[in-house]
Amino acid sequence: MRIDVLGVGFDNITMDQAVAEGLRLSQTEGAHMVVTPNPEIVELCREDPALRSLVNGADLVLPDGIGILYGAKLLGTPLRQRLPGIEFAQALMAAMARGEGTLFLLGAKPGVAEEAARRLERTYPGLKIAGTHDGYFQEDAPVAEAIRQSGATVVFVCLGAPKQEKWIAQWGPATGAHLLVGLGGCLDVFSGSVKRAPRVFQRLGLEWLHRLMKDPRRIGRMMKLPLFMVHVAGEKGKK
Repeated sequence: MRIDVLGVGFDNITMDQAVAEGLRLSQTEGAHMVVTPNPEIVELCREDPALRSLVNGADLVLPDGIGILYGAKLLGTPLRQRLPGIEFAQALMAAMARGEGTLFLLGAKPGVAEEAARRLERTYPGLKIAGTHDGYFQEDAPVAEAIRQSGATVVFVCLGAPKQEKWIAQWGPATGAHLLVGLGGCLDVFSGSVKRAPRVFQRLGLEWLHRLMKDPRRIGRMMKLPLFMVHVAGEKGKK
C-alpha cells in the first residue's frame, strides 16, 4: 500500500520489509528502481510532472526525510517509519554479504567510489563489489556498458536528485543489473570523506540541520522543507 504525500506515493513498510523486497527484486529479471524521496525531491516532483511519474513508477519509494513522516501524519495517513536511503543501503549490503549478488558503486568525485568499496568490503565481510565508477562522466552508454560487463546485480547510483533517478530510468535496463538504488551523497559517507550527522541528530530526524550547520551554502536547498510543509498544510485544508 502506498501513502500519497503531495502527489508522491510512498511505500508504507518497515525497514525489514524494504530490505526483503530489495533482495527479491535483485534476484528478479529486469531492471528495478528504488528511490528515496525527501521533501526537497517531493517539491521537485510538484514542479516536474515527468519526474513525478518516474518516481511513482519506481518499484520501491522509501520515505527518506523526517518531513515526509510529518507531512503524512498531518494529512491523516501516517507512515510506519522513516527509511533513510543510507540505512536501507547498509541493511541491504549486510544481507547481500550473507547471500548472493554483487554490487556496483556509481557516483561521487574520482577516487571516492574506490575508497568506499575498500571500506565497505571490510565492514561487510562477504560483500562482493563488482566495480566502481565516478560520477564525473560525459557519456552514459560506456558507463552502463561497464556495469553490464561487471555482472553486478545491484547498483548504488549516487549522482544526486533528480539526475540519478532519470539516469536509472533511462539507462538501468542497459546495465543488466536487477536493482538500481538512487542514494545521493552516500558514497561520500561510505568512503569516510564526509561524516554522517551524530546519532542524536539521526534519532531526531535532524540530519538536514547538521548538514546546514556544516555547510550554510545549503540554505537555498533547505528552504524546500518549510515550503513543503506549507504545501502540506494547504492540502490538508482541502480535506
